[in-house]
Amino acid sequence: MTGALWGLFFEGLWITIQLMVYSAALAAVVAFSVGLARTSRFWIVRFLSGVYVEFFRGTSALVLMFWLFFALPLLGWQLVGIWAGTLALGLSYGAYGSEIVRGAVQAVAPAQREAAIALSFTPWQRLQKVILPQAVPEMMPPFNNLLIELLKGTALASLLSIGELTFQAKLARLSTGQSAQIYGIILVLYFAVAFVLTRIMRVLERRAKASIGRAVPKGEGWFSRKLPVEKQGPEALATGGKP
Repeated sequence: MTGALWGLFFEGLWITIQLMVYSAALAAVVAFSVGLARTSRFWIVRFLSGVYVEFFRGTSALVLMFWLFFALPLLGWQLVGIWAGTLALGLSYGAYGSEIVRGAVQAVAPAQREAAIALSFTPWQRLQKVILPQAVPEMMPPFNNLLIELLKGTALASLLSIGELTFQAKLARLSTGQSAQIYGIILVLYFAVAFVLTRIMRVLERRAKASIGRAVPKGEGWFSRKLPVEKQGPEALATGGKP
């Protein structure tokens, strides 16, 4: 492998990271907006947000990407490839994320809502001070999975000739013919980015839980979580979780 090929890989990796960050930011906005709308007391808001979720979960992100890039210009709007990819991935993964938000918000104990009402909190205060602080820690693990899926979904943008990692790998394979070595390298690069993302999300999850008095033990391994004592069985309960 020459230095030029490594430069090609790292250039593609940088574009992949940019595409993932832009798409994740859009997906987060969509997820919280639509997810909270799904819990609205107004049926029309729930209906419209439900239509959005069902449409974007039931359509292909790749076909949507093609439509935004090739069909939208027929209506007078031309999007640059990376923005077409960002919009398609953000809208699609935001629909999945909205269900995570909805489920976590609805899982907050009703007693917490009743206590906030008893304290005369407004709906916005209940959401900001009571519901979201308890719901966000529960969102972090599924959001972590969704973010990694989004990272791998950025490879779809290679079909729009966007110079991300998979597209650059195809160029390198065509110039060298070394399929196994080249695709093995990008597998490792995808894994490395996913591993870093997982560690970052674990830190954010720990801080979110600590902010509401649910600190996670720091003695976790790199690849596994330590179960709470109450979930480790009767022997752990008897010894307090100590070996």
